[in-house]
Amino acid sequence: MAAAAGGAAEKRRIMCVGLVCLDIISVVETFPAEDSDTRCLSQRWQRGGNASNSCTVLALLGAPCAFMGSLAPGPAADFITADFQRRGVDTAHVAWQPRGEVPCACCLVNAASGSRTIVLHDTKLPDVTARDFERVDLSQYRWIHFEARNAAEQGAMLERLERYNRAAAPERRVRVSVELEKPREELLPLMGRGQVVFISKDLARHFGYQSAPEALRGLRGRIQPGATLICAWAEEGADALGPDGQLVHSDAFPPETLVDTLGAGDTFNAAVIFALAEGGHRRGMAAAGPRLSLARPRFSLARPQHSHGSVWHCHGSVWHGRSSSLAPSAGRSLKDALTFGCRIAGRKCGIQGFDGIV
Repeated sequence: MAAAAGGAAEKRRIMCVGLVCLDIISVVETFPAEDSDTRCLSQRWQRGGNASNSCTVLALLGAPCAFMGSLAPGPAADFITADFQRRGVDTAHVAWQPRGEVPCACCLVNAASGSRTIVLHDTKLPDVTARDFERVDLSQYRWIHFEARNAAEQGAMLERLERYNRAAAPERRVRVSVELEKPREELLPLMGRGQVVFISKDLARHFGYQSAPEALRGLRGRIQPGATLICAWAEEGADALGPDGQLVHSDAFPPETLVDTLGAGDTFNAAVIFALAEGGHRRGMAAAGPRLSLARPRFSLARPQHSHGSVWHCHGSVWHGRSSSLAPSAGRSLKDALTFGCRIAGRKCGIQGFDGIV
């Protein structure tokens, strides 16, 4: 019976709720001057959006995952759904809108610096609603991540999750994370609804903070008791404030050459969620993505010897395969998750797109 319960837990998925859009990405030698005519080095279509990108990374890491967001029929949606399918991301809870257009972003990636400049055509496609979320079978999920967008509807979704968790057995509860990227006043109450809360550098600066530790200490009062607050700060790495009030830090792991930073923050969020979600399993990291040895003091990333059934171990730390009982609230595990997020985000910045982060 215990083995069956463990197997059921491993099959529960991670869902990301938020934006999906079409990214039209042009890689340029240098950023063009205004009113100039220039050629790009390459151009590609890519499925984008914060929650969508995080699903891509979770799938590449080996986590069963699902996306929930809005789409409208058309060529862009055809491309997006085909790419979700290629990645193995479940789209059963996509909210298809009868009218409207899929948002589109024109992205310039500067090959000289790796910077990305985004111009989004916000088509005002309606976001998913609490009514859409009512159709989600919460028992099938172990973690649900929200990209903060439509506060009223997402607040109602979070209320449903809170009711579910109060009634569920501890091992069947759904962990909840919230990402706040844009400094929009109406989104700020969502900070108090997540067990893990990601805040952006832009949001921290909006409040006048000049570093991640300063932002975490200053904004701690906005999160619920026992929650974890995380802030990545580009080349400065990332910091987190755990439930015990202790601040933990990870340095950044920049690539030798900065190639493409588009989606780096989404990559970091997904990798941290993956590490905390997998680390929370009492049976350890079995069948949890790429074979990783987390030997201190450095990570070692190696491709698995087999195409499936790979294991993530941590030697010399707190993760030891099937015998691990890593608690996500433990300070050491939070630091490991933070470092893993920075490591994977650094890998992403050294490549175009996402293929090759593991």
